[in-house]
Amino acid sequence: MENKSDLKAYWHTTAHILAQAVKRLFPEVKLGIGPAIENGFYYDFYRQSPFTPGDLQQVEKVMQQIIQENLPLQCQQVTKDKAREYLKEEPFKLELLKDIPEDTVTFYQQGEFLDLCQGPHLERTGQVKYFKLLTVAASYWKGDENRESMQRIYGISFPEKKELEDYLHFLQEAKERDHRTLGTKLDFFSIHPEYGSGLIFWHPKAALVRKIIEDFWREVHLKNGYQLVYTPHIADLVLWERSGHTCYYRENMFPPMELENGQKLQLRPMNCPFHIIIYKNSLRSYRELPIRWAELGTVYRLEKQGVLHGLLRVRGFTQDDAHIFCTPEQLEEEIAGLIKLVCFFLSSFGFRDYRIFLSTRPDRYVGSLENWERATAALQTALKNLGLNYEIDPGAGVFYGPKIDIKITDTLKREWQCSTIQVDFNIPERFQLSYVNPEGNQVQPIMIHRAILGSLERFFGILLEHYKGNLPLWLSPVQCRILTIADRHTNYAFSVRDRLKEKFRVEVDERNEKINKKIREAEEEKIPVMIIVGDKEVQENSVSVRFHGKHPGGAFTLEQLITLLSEKIELRE
Repeated sequence: MENKSDLKAYWHTTAHILAQAVKRLFPEVKLGIGPAIENGFYYDFYRQSPFTPGDLQQVEKVMQQIIQENLPLQCQQVTKDKAREYLKEEPFKLELLKDIPEDTVTFYQQGEFLDLCQGPHLERTGQVKYFKLLTVAASYWKGDENRESMQRIYGISFPEKKELEDYLHFLQEAKERDHRTLGTKLDFFSIHPEYGSGLIFWHPKAALVRKIIEDFWREVHLKNGYQLVYTPHIADLVLWERSGHTCYYRENMFPPMELENGQKLQLRPMNCPFHIIIYKNSLRSYRELPIRWAELGTVYRLEKQGVLHGLLRVRGFTQDDAHIFCTPEQLEEEIAGLIKLVCFFLSSFGFRDYRIFLSTRPDRYVGSLENWERATAALQTALKNLGLNYEIDPGAGVFYGPKIDIKITDTLKREWQCSTIQVDFNIPERFQLSYVNPEGNQVQPIMIHRAILGSLERFFGILLEHYKGNLPLWLSPVQCRILTIADRHTNYAFSVRDRLKEKFRVEVDERNEKINKKIREAEEEKIPVMIIVGDKEVQENSVSVRFHGKHPGGAFTLEQLITLLSEKIELRE
């Protein structure tokens, strides 16, 4: 497959073929925009009635005809007056035309179809070989929920048939891995928009997995010199004004709650100001630094309704947050230690393929340029000293400082942003933080913000999709299920359970059902280890083992099985 930059013209041309086909079939439809995107293309249309699956089939047939016609794509520069004449029946295109400052604009024409567009495009429609329309989704014109509702048709195209087949296979695999489907099927979580959009209800099985993750997280942090803190979910609005969030982050904050006395309380969108308050509670000495405080803190952000997506984009979530207060001399060592800690955590959950980005100063920022340069240099030096490859992401830093972002790659080669390390000279200055240096003077510490897993909700969704619901043994809510072949084997099954439950999460399926049905249901529930007991196992004081998704594992003594499973858990397999 060609790289995506090479495919941009290919996909853009296919989007125009789509629009031409729609206009041939439905002349009353009004055109929106039709760009190439990261994977494929889309075109927005305004139509009173929704497109049906049957409509898409017709559109695909006409697209194939347009490709067979092998129409040339001709570029022409015209004045705005001429453009308005071309677009007199297209109100959305006319609106786009008003936003163009130049006196002349570019059109592309193929046959009877003419579109306001800058390109790039292929030379002829016949160069498009293999395509597929994928879905229809609702969208708002210019992304404004107060504007017209458009219908967005998504599609994909490739020069080679195998490329299209591989991509459609990828989409099917991604569909089967969708954490929302798996979450429902495995009874892990639910979402109830009628009681609040973007809020997650964790069911017992997923809550147990979350506890395992949190316990592991706390254990590792305590071993690495962190202290745990807990802070409130709300605070007076004045705290967020002082931190700068009301100025730089207001659109993502819930409206404050006003009390009878006029006080305004704000749901926290971040944890950092609370950690700052704890820091300021005492006079600090350089001998205490670095101070590392960690919190699994739940925050609330007013995400737009249209971007909410299962566990991956929510309004209430728990961050694995931590803040480090250190001296300038300690900064690079602390950053290097954080990068190592991030890599350890990610590999523990099975993510060993990732890309590192150094995100620099955005257009809107606080603090001096000198401090920004010092912070950026410290991050860069730590990466270089560790011998890590990284890419610059210009302007992608947060308003208070530059950062390192680490994007993990899952089994489908999709990238996910989880871990971030942010250096902050600015918020300590806003809150007048200080410590007493060796000379007895009060000087300002440097603050590092960091999250490793990011949002626990989002990370759990990524885990489900990465493993297709087949969580590793150490994370699985039920690690072993003992399946009886007949009622006479029940007592032995419970004796096996009593022996195993000292180390493992185990349950017994003693129902009066055929063993094949019990195995099938355990497979559907993605139980990692199925232990089958019958006459032979009772007589030999052994167990027969079947691993999820694999052929039977064979016969084991209990001691052998305990050793095997203990090793797998120790290795976090």
